[in-house]
Amino acid sequence: MHYGYIGLGNLGCNCAARLLKAGFEVTVFDLDSTLAEELIPKGAVLAGSAAEVAAAVDHVVTCLPSPAVTEVVLDEILPVMAEGATWIEMSTLGRDEVIAFSEKVAEHGVRMMELPVTGGVHLAASGKITMLPGGDADLVELHRPAMEAMGDRVFHMGPLGSSAIIKVITNMLAFIHLKACGEALMLAKRGGLDLAQAWHAIQASSGNSFVHETEGALILNGSYDIAFSIDLALKDLGFARQFGREFGVPLDLAAATEQTYVAAREAYGGDAQSPMIAKLLEDLLGTDLRAEGFPERLE
Repeated sequence: MHYGYIGLGNLGCNCAARLLKAGFEVTVFDLDSTLAEELIPKGAVLAGSAAEVAAAVDHVVTCLPSPAVTEVVLDEILPVMAEGATWIEMSTLGRDEVIAFSEKVAEHGVRMMELPVTGGVHLAASGKITMLPGGDADLVELHRPAMEAMGDRVFHMGPLGSSAIIKVITNMLAFIHLKACGEALMLAKRGGLDLAQAWHAIQASSGNSFVHETEGALILNGSYDIAFSIDLALKDLGFARQFGREFGVPLDLAAATEQTYVAAREAYGGDAQSPMIAKLLEDLLGTDLRAEGFPERLE
């Protein structure tokens, strides 16, 4: 199958590379053409526009930074997509946006599958990210080989809109865990513990989490470089609060974490790395959270 891949940021570039490695034909496009440079030697064909991609391939994958950008790209590709083609949207969207987009593409004879992922950019690079497809079962099966090329676990969440909910839930949990991780490490530091030893003790304890093992290590390095920005975190927390209101679920921890991210954006800017919410605490207390032996980026 010939896939088009539009949006070659940190996640998109890695997922497109995994498709190429698995032997799929892939045509790519990003407004920043330099992002495709590492994919060309791997066999990708670089198109000159999103429409050029859509006209040349069987199915189109998009991985874009916001619903607004998704809508712009969709308006460009729909008129030239083949009838019966699939549009696979990997961006994080609200459920209502997923439903609205699916109705729009259906008017052009195109079918939609939502495909948010979770696990982090470093796992996408190694093909170990978790895929969360939503949509018709036959579409999920049609594209399962491609999903298994990009990730190592695939969970069909249900009809369109279902994946939007679980993706927001997983991100909400990660942000809450990150806030807790920073506070825990600061307790260890101010309590006079060796931070590296404390990190390993937490990793081996009932208080461990995926976020502690990954983003906690980057905090101790001081790079904070998870390849995920404060603005993106705030976008996802906004979706979570929206779902909370819709479903009548109080989200006290999510609300408190959102305010921490608002403060971090004011301090460091929206493009700053998401784990820099821990730096707010470091700056407030004049105490850094550095330790030897932790990576600058995850692999």
